[in-house]
Amino acid sequence: MKITEKITVTNEDNMELMARYPDGYFDLAIVDPPYGINVSKMQYTKADNRKVTQKNGSSLKVKKLNYEHKEWDNETPTQEYFDELFRVSKNQIIWGVNYMPILLNGGRIVWNKLNGDNSFSDSEIAYCSLQNKVSAFDFIWSGMIQGFDAVNGRKQQGNKKLNEKRIHPTQKPVKLYSWLLDKYAKPGDRILDTHLGSGSIAIACHDYGFELTACELDKDYYNASVERIKRHVAFNQSLFSPEQLHQQNALFQ
Repeated sequence: MKITEKITVTNEDNMELMARYPDGYFDLAIVDPPYGINVSKMQYTKADNRKVTQKNGSSLKVKKLNYEHKEWDNETPTQEYFDELFRVSKNQIIWGVNYMPILLNGGRIVWNKLNGDNSFSDSEIAYCSLQNKVSAFDFIWSGMIQGFDAVNGRKQQGNKKLNEKRIHPTQKPVKLYSWLLDKYAKPGDRILDTHLGSGSIAIACHDYGFELTACELDKDYYNASVERIKRHVAFNQSLFSPEQLHQQNALFQ
């Protein structure tokens, strides 16, 4: 589905999508594949109302969200997936590299979620082919507690009405993807995402004027992400004139 002139998302297997493109077609792949830790069956799904055990031993009751138990996070991607990913993209940012059974030499990106004293991971780690060093991004992301913006990520967003709405159990913030695009993408780059999930990357690409090709295999997540992206695009169009949107997008041509 072509949501905008530059944002195309499909409901299909990522291997089918990548097979249609020649070597090195995409300038940058930013992907968040399954980590193989069964996160899709954890306690914040609607089928499970268990409490979260914090690091200090106390229990924390978490608001039950409307997520279905699913099977998509049972294992990590195959070697064939990574072979195709590296074939069709010139550079890659791959989240969850610490869970992957492959050795990727290169830089790392650490997203420090500042999520407090609980049993969830404090950070997430990505492989980055564009550097050899380790870069860090601080942004609060713990339920209804979210960071203010990409620059003031340690500052809590006080107005909960402005928070991003969660539609996926492993949803990453739009501001994380905005930071990645600002730091690692060049004007005119073609972006690839093989696991669209909540669609956060599509919103960031739309705001920055990048061309994105993405797919999501799960029909429920695909439909929810498409609706989320469409709402964001419509909201932006209501705020800015066509001339203003054109000027904004022109900065990234």
